[in-house]
Formats: sequence, C-alpha cells, structure tokens
Amino acid sequence: MGFIMVAVLIDMISIGLIIPVLPPLVGTFTSNQADHAFWYGAVALAFGIANFFGSPILGALSDRFGRRPVMLIGFSGLALSFFVTAMATALWMLITVRLVSGAMQANASVANAYVADISAPEERAKRFGMLGAAFGMGFILGPVMGGILGDINLHLPFFVAGTMALINWCYGYFVLPESLKPEHRRAFEWRKANPLAALKKLGMLKGVGPLVLVIGLSGLAQMVLQTSWVLYTSFKFGWGPKENGWSMFAVGVMSVLVQGFLLPKLLKVFSPQRLVILGLSSSVLTNLVWGAATEGWMMYAIIGFNALGFAVSAAIQSLISNAADPKTQGETMGAVSSLNSMMAVMAPVVGATLLGLVSHMPRGDWRIGAPFYFCAALQALSLFFAWRHFTRTRAISPTASASV
Repeated sequence: MGFIMVAVLIDMISIGLIIPVLPPLVGTFTSNQADHAFWYGAVALAFGIANFFGSPILGALSDRFGRRPVMLIGFSGLALSFFVTAMATALWMLITVRLVSGAMQANASVANAYVADISAPEERAKRFGMLGAAFGMGFILGPVMGGILGDINLHLPFFVAGTMALINWCYGYFVLPESLKPEHRRAFEWRKANPLAALKKLGMLKGVGPLVLVIGLSGLAQMVLQTSWVLYTSFKFGWGPKENGWSMFAVGVMSVLVQGFLLPKLLKVFSPQRLVILGLSSSVLTNLVWGAATEGWMMYAIIGFNALGFAVSAAIQSLISNAADPKTQGETMGAVSSLNSMMAVMAPVVGATLLGLVSHMPRGDWRIGAPFYFCAALQALSLFFAWRHFTRTRAISPTASASV
C-alpha cells in the first residue's frame, strides 16, 4: 500500500502544480473573458474526450500485462503534456497535447485497481480512503507550489511538473512492485475495451445498477466544479494563481483529513451506503453556498463544511470493487474512470458556457455562481438515485448491507 501511495502522491503533486496556472496560460492567447472561458473549455474538453476512449483500453491492458507498465505509460504521457504545454506558442498546441496526454493517462483508475489487487473486500473502503488521502496530499502541495511558481512565471510550474512526472516514471520503473498476480490476468479483447461496452458491463454488475447514474451525475458535478473553480474565483473575487493555489491547498487538507483519518472511524459508525447518502446531501448544500458566496473567505469556510462530501468517492468505489471479480478489477475501474472521463468531456462545455453567460456580470454578483448552482442540482439527482437504489436493495435483501 505504501508503494502505490507514494506513486499517486508524486503523480498528484505534478498534476496539482498546473491547476492554478493552466487557465491563466490559456488567457494569454485570448482577448476577453468570454473567449477565455470558451478556449479553456476547449482545452479541458480535449483531455476529457481522449481520456474517455483511452481509460477502458488502458484498464483492460492492465488486466493483461499488469498495473505497473500501464502506470509507466501514464507517467510518460504526463511528462510529455507538461513540457509541451510549457513551450506552447498557440492554442492549437495546447489542445493537441491535451489530446495525447488524455489518451495515455489512466493512472487514477489503474491505482484503484492496484489497491483492489492487494486488499481484501472488507478492507477496500478504508484503503480507497487512504488512496484518496494521497490524492488529497498531492492537492495540498501541488496547487500551492503551482501558485507560487506561477506568480514568478506562468510557464515555470509546467517545467517543474514535467520533471516530477519523470521522477515518478523512474520510481515506477525501479521501485514500484507489480500487484496483479499472473493467475488473475486475462486476455485483452478490443471488443470489451471500448468505452460503451465497458460502461454496459459496469451497469450489469450485481448490486451496482443505478450506482452508475450516481457516479455519472456526481462525477459531472465534480468536473464542472473543477473546471470552473479558477475562472469563477477570478471573475467573482479577482483571484490570481496564488489565491487559487491556497484555496486548493485547503481542499487538499480537508480531503486528507477525511479520507486518511476520519473515514476509518466513519465506517465503524456508518455503512458505505449511508456515507454516500450523507456525503451527497452535504455536497448539495455546499455547492449552493459556494455559488452564492460574496467574499473570498467564504470559499474556505464552506470547504470545511463539506467534510462528509469527501467520503463519497471511496464509499462508492468500495461497493463497485467488491461487486467485481479479481480478474476484472482493471476493466471495472477503467470503466468507472471512463464514465468520469465522459463527464469530463461534458463538464468544460457546460462550465464554460455557464461562465460565458455570466462573464459580463459585475464582480461579486451572485449570478456568477451559475456553474455551482448547476452542480447542486446534479448532486441532488445523484442523491435521489442513490437513496432509491439502496432502499430497493435493502427491500430485496435485508442482509445485503451487512455482507458488503
């Protein structure tokens, strides 16, 4: 577990480095806020499209050849993306390199499959939480470093991120052990690796069903929030890379506290199903208040309010992982990643469109929070489908929750 957490931590620091500076970098190629929102959406869309098609393929390849070589491909794709982005002189270069890196990057899904390989079913919720804490720690360190470096030069964080991706490749090649035993590997089939087939199979897993809708809707909400955050705070509060870096630092701290320390205690009190319901309820309220915030300090206060919202992902992943057999963990986690990538395709279009519609509003106007109100509506739908699914599951089998 320690090996994969180190790999994920380095990976997320390198990704976190560029979050506060990619939107301002796109802005250097545009002339107004509406164009800025549109082209940033296009850059994010390119990554999402490529990742949607690439994730199930890489997930299935990890079931055939092991997790380690596929993660090495991901580290290579990140390094290429960061270095080319740092040297980009036109928008088309940014879009092209995001297409390439999106196709090669499925580290999150492969890392989840890695954890499933080395964990007993009853340990998975806790260990997915530990992995989530490593993701969160990357978001503590990465955005702050990116914000500080971006204040010096917008291109500097991309060179540092590319270097860290290369360091992670070396760590993966020389240190990271393989987790998938030979007897659990299976042949690669293109027919099963296409994203639509992977999603269909995911929905057919026993006990999963409507959870696919929950993952999709809440994933879309998260992606819209992520792609809108920097531009939203820039339009509404006048924040720059440094301020956005510190706000993401706060998000990372809360993620680590919840998933790394509080989640094991929460799982002793609540079932994974109950945590999903409570976390989604918290997320609905959080997004509404974020959108209505009138001062920058309010964003920090609301981050602390949404503690249970950070437990949703680990709880759902444990339910889905336990429904899959050992030979298809990579394919299953790849399908989940592909579903999230499908939402990542839609999120920039939605987020950029909503921000473009309100970009002319005066600073501090409540209407600039349109993307967050949309996220609240999506989380409310997720909450409804999750509640209905868990209620029906309990009605069919009173012991289902205990067995999970």
